[in-house]
Amino acid sequence: MTAKKELLAPAGDIEAGYAALYYGADAIYLGLKQFSARATANNFSAQELNEFTGYAHSLGKKVFVTINTVLQENELSDLIKNLDTCRAAHVDALIVQDLGVAGIVKQYYPEIALHASTQMAVHNKEGAIALQKLGFERVVLARELTLKEIQDIATIKGLELECFIHGALCYSYSGICQFSSFDCSRSANRGKCAYPCRAEFVKDGKKSHCFSMKDMALCEDVLKLPVYSLKIEGRKKTALYVAAVVDYYRRILDGQKNLSEQASHIKQIFARPWCRFHFDGKDKAVVDREFVGHRGLEIGKIEEISGRKIILTPSHRIARHDGLQIDIKGEEKPFGFSLQNMQIGGKNVFEARAGEKVEILLPKAHSGLQKGQRVYLSSSSEVKGAYNYTKPKPKEFWQKPDVDVTIEISQDKIIARANGVESEVSGSFDVAQDKAKMTDALQKVFAKTGDVDFALGKLTVTNPQGRFVPMSILNELRRNLYAQVKPARDSIVLNRPDPRPIPSKFKWIIQIDQSSKCSQIDLASIDEIIYLINEKSTKDDIGLLPKNKVRIALPVICRTPSRLQPLINQLLELGYKKWEINNYWGLNVLPSKGIDLSFGNMLYMFNSSAIAFAQTIGASRITLGIEDTFTNIQTLVQNSSLPVVFTVYQNAPLFTSAVCVRDNSCAECDKKLKWSKLEKNGQHYLLKSENCQTEVYSAQAFSAADELSDLTVDYAKADFCGIDYTSCEIAAIWQKLYQRKNPHGTNKANLKQTIF
Repeated sequence: MTAKKELLAPAGDIEAGYAALYYGADAIYLGLKQFSARATANNFSAQELNEFTGYAHSLGKKVFVTINTVLQENELSDLIKNLDTCRAAHVDALIVQDLGVAGIVKQYYPEIALHASTQMAVHNKEGAIALQKLGFERVVLARELTLKEIQDIATIKGLELECFIHGALCYSYSGICQFSSFDCSRSANRGKCAYPCRAEFVKDGKKSHCFSMKDMALCEDVLKLPVYSLKIEGRKKTALYVAAVVDYYRRILDGQKNLSEQASHIKQIFARPWCRFHFDGKDKAVVDREFVGHRGLEIGKIEEISGRKIILTPSHRIARHDGLQIDIKGEEKPFGFSLQNMQIGGKNVFEARAGEKVEILLPKAHSGLQKGQRVYLSSSSEVKGAYNYTKPKPKEFWQKPDVDVTIEISQDKIIARANGVESEVSGSFDVAQDKAKMTDALQKVFAKTGDVDFALGKLTVTNPQGRFVPMSILNELRRNLYAQVKPARDSIVLNRPDPRPIPSKFKWIIQIDQSSKCSQIDLASIDEIIYLINEKSTKDDIGLLPKNKVRIALPVICRTPSRLQPLINQLLELGYKKWEINNYWGLNVLPSKGIDLSFGNMLYMFNSSAIAFAQTIGASRITLGIEDTFTNIQTLVQNSSLPVVFTVYQNAPLFTSAVCVRDNSCAECDKKLKWSKLEKNGQHYLLKSENCQTEVYSAQAFSAADELSDLTVDYAKADFCGIDYTSCEIAAIWQKLYQRKNPHGTNKANLKQTIF
């Protein structure tokens, strides 16, 4: 018998949560007002989280909270408040990206399960195993994986896997995209992505939405997934959308067939064109290059045009006040309008059934309309009323924190204490005829917490003489005590390791991916050379560099680590002891002992708690994030328990994608390295495609060499990887950097401003 799968639904607000539960979700994931990767959703207040979780638990359903952004140092105190809120609400798990958040939860909130967010870019079996070893009970896999790859990862014992099955797709692997951050200081890793990938670009002289993804919709294929949890994307979607999608997949999981009507409902509410992404293998047809945004349900094509009227035969019922959209070539978005007037056979009608030829009056003429253009039903009054749901009364499932009460009774007084306050009532109390009844009476009286924001926890009664206290006095005692009591909240004080010794002078690092790149540089001026390897790298090329200065770096993305493992083993056998990782899969392919391990900047060390956790798992130093701010970096270099590397030069890798950007067909592609130029609103980018992988770099390099006088960093790094630099170009840039000057035409990205 196949194990029951969990249907996991999004909730951008409490109404979406109620709708998801009503239509069959087994678990809900949601965000609070801070630290959510969907920061622009409504998200949940502390009170809403408490009530909603109480209601979900009453139905036997689970609630997961997304704290899945990277946090700066000054945000750790707010993090503790949010984690206290989650503990008080008894949430089932936290979905996290930041290693610092994970470390704090493990140490101070061990009762809450940890799930590794898709923002951690887990795209291979080695990465999943590494995170399991770090204490994660569940891993949310990268969307880019094929069914075959997921099946391989699913062989890991004792680890829950979660896969996305429906909703919006990012062009980049989630968690390694810095495009929005460098484009407009709105970081995807901090929940404020501005979605610049959806924009129109000029690529090699042609306009195209070359990165605008279709929506994922696996439909019945979800039954093939060997994972525990099936996840629907959509924390920025309406309750209506969530209800329709949950209902659709609930029916699939329950064995229902012929669900075309339910699928059409989803498309009428919100849908870009659907795709299966890379479920069956690499697929280029996953980008909608001509249009962006909601399209709707295709219902036919324009058959005739007469002035402001179009004629079509819809394949689906349409009615007055429905929304229609028409694809118009050359325009980013379809032409949309509300249907106000239509005729069948010359007579005005309120609705038209499927198959009836109808004449529709447009609200205004549109010069771009042509015969044969597709028409979509983008909004349906009928569907809007098809997904009603029930919800509890306000505060019906409010979960009050417990307060323990102690009571002491003597001959002439009774005292009640709780959370550091007390109440006392004097009197003359006789011996009780039944001591047990007296204890029962106390339990019933103090269980009446009424409108106060706590519930009675443990009641301890000390009554050595077995005295009886009248009910009126007990009620007075309770009222007086409860008027003073405030629920106790443990004050978490983070244990911070001692900062590292402050260096008197920083050391220089250069990062390359070919030895020839530094052939024109005096290597005596460099303390360390980081060599970023890939499947084409050889030990012979690495051997051209002074071994005592070399550190081997593993790539961020590696779908098949087994292909890289022979080179890794060779280098280990040759005595290369210094290594660097940029994704957690590296922890599982390198020895746990006997090496000097550096954490690269794509592991996002934005706070001292992340650095402290990195130290516990073997890191000997960390690299500061290139999208971070100067203020946070200054704080970190003072508080870091490990040596820090500050990147002073790099063409920022904006994103890496498993989606090929080339126009040619796969059959005629040589998969060799190809460079293209991109432009958007006057900004220029470098587009690199090779072996079905796409990378985009900033054409204007980041440079901050002039800031080194104000930072007590241990290392300053110049990174020349990815870009096709000549050795002469690198030598000229290096000469400037070594003099603490920024080369001409560079910028400082977010360094001297706020990153949202």
